[in-house]
Amino acid sequence: MDRNGPLTDPKADLSGCLQDARDALLWKLDGLSEYDIRRPMTPTGTNLLGLVKHLTGAEAFYLGDTFGRPCAAPPLWITGDAAEPNADLWATADETREQIVEDYRRVCAHSDATIAALPLDAVGRLPGDEPVALTLHRILVHMIGETHRHAGHADIVRELVDGATGLRTGDGNMAPGDAEWWERHRERVEGAARAASSKGREAQGVSPRRNRPPLNA
Repeated sequence: MDRNGPLTDPKADLSGCLQDARDALLWKLDGLSEYDIRRPMTPTGTNLLGLVKHLTGAEAFYLGDTFGRPCAAPPLWITGDAAEPNADLWATADETREQIVEDYRRVCAHSDATIAALPLDAVGRLPGDEPVALTLHRILVHMIGETHRHAGHADIVRELVDGATGLRTGDGNMAPGDAEWWERHRERVEGAARAASSKGREAQGVSPRRNRPPLNA
C-alpha cells in the first residue's frame, strides 16, 4: 500500500491493503523447492501452493462472478471440473508452480479491473441458490480479511518449513536476535506456559501431575 498517497481515497486504501496481502503470500514461496512449497505442514494438509490456489478461486468468485464479470479461462479447480477433494487447497504433481502463480496473478489483475471499473457502492450478487447482494466495498473488506488470514497461514507454514520469517522483502518486522537468542526466547515462552498451567490446576484444586501416584499403586 502507498503510505504516502492521498488520505481521502478509500478505494485506493482498500485495494492497496489487498495488494499488500497478495504480495506477502507469494513472497513466502520464494527460494523453496517444489517439494517444500507443496508439502503438508498441518494435520489438515495446509501447504503454501495450496493457499495460492485457494485465493485464486476466492478472487475469481468475489471480484469476478459476483459482479457479472467472470474471468477468462478459469483454472479447473475453480470451474469444478476437478474431481479431487479440496482441489483448491493442494497442488498435484502435474500442476507447476509457474502455472499456479501465473493463474493467481492473472485473476488478481481481473479483480483489479473490476475494482477500477466500479464505484465502492456498486452492488454485486454472490452466486448461489439464493444470491446475496453485497457492495464492492463489503467485498473488498472481505477479500482483504481472507487474503491476510491466509498470508498469516503462509507465515507459519514457511517458518515450519525452513525457519524463514518476515513481513515483506527487506522488512523482517521481527525482534533482532540470532538463533541462540530465539531459542532462549522460546524457552521463556514455554516456561511461562507451563507455569500458567500449574497455577490454573492449583486454582481448581488439582494436584500437579507429577505428584499423582501411579495407576497400579
